[in-house]
Amino acid sequence: MLGWSIGIPSAAFAQSASGFPSGSTAGTTTMNAERETNRIPFINLEIREPESNQEVAFSIQLLLLLTVLSLAPSILILMTSFLRISISLDFVKRALSLQQVPPTQVLNGIALFLTIFIMWPTFSTMYTTAFKPLADGEMNIQTAYTEAEKPLRLFMYKQMSNDTSTIATFMSMANLDKPNTLADVPTRILIPAYILHELTVAFKIGILLYIPFIIVDMVVASILMSMGMIMLPPVQISMPFKLILFILVDGWNLLTQQFFNSFL
Repeated sequence: MLGWSIGIPSAAFAQSASGFPSGSTAGTTTMNAERETNRIPFINLEIREPESNQEVAFSIQLLLLLTVLSLAPSILILMTSFLRISISLDFVKRALSLQQVPPTQVLNGIALFLTIFIMWPTFSTMYTTAFKPLADGEMNIQTAYTEAEKPLRLFMYKQMSNDTSTIATFMSMANLDKPNTLADVPTRILIPAYILHELTVAFKIGILLYIPFIIVDMVVASILMSMGMIMLPPVQISMPFKLILFILVDGWNLLTQQFFNSFL
């Protein structure tokens, strides 16, 4: 009845012995050897019981890898140059007496791309020594983790090379002996020490950024008081002068160069 209504003979819908309509393409579960290599394959996830201890270990490693990926934003914020740059940019915004401009999302975006620019050699080393050999099957996940950890540890240790008091503090709290080299410092000690060090450096940068703008505020406030304009908020008058000063010294380029030089 359906075949007659649309103009197709009903015989076209006759089923074959296998239960499929006649003329349909037979399905297959094997990979075609002549398939083009540049095409994206279909990925099928299969859940089954492990057949060996090796498969159990691989499942645990995969779970740990997914955990690390979920912590990737925290790793990017706390273990790179992002922390120092983002806090310093926020100090610049507050020193200029700006409330909404530039927005916090813009400052975080600037900090993110400056972090990528500064950390690019470290990321390239991690890709060359860890990710690429792992993708090529030349090393396992544990070895790749160790190789990827080395460049990042070296970057964090270089930032604290002139001030190792934070590392010594955490080593003493953990009841560990005084380290002689970087290899003697566990990662669980190096990461919190680096975070506190970056916070200290960012606050020092903030103090240096506040000093010239505080001088402008003091000059404007003293002039207004001498003129008897006590009810006029000094911030409204000083903010344009602080913006002019920031633009005249080419503040954004100067900040970018100093951020880059501070990590060398």
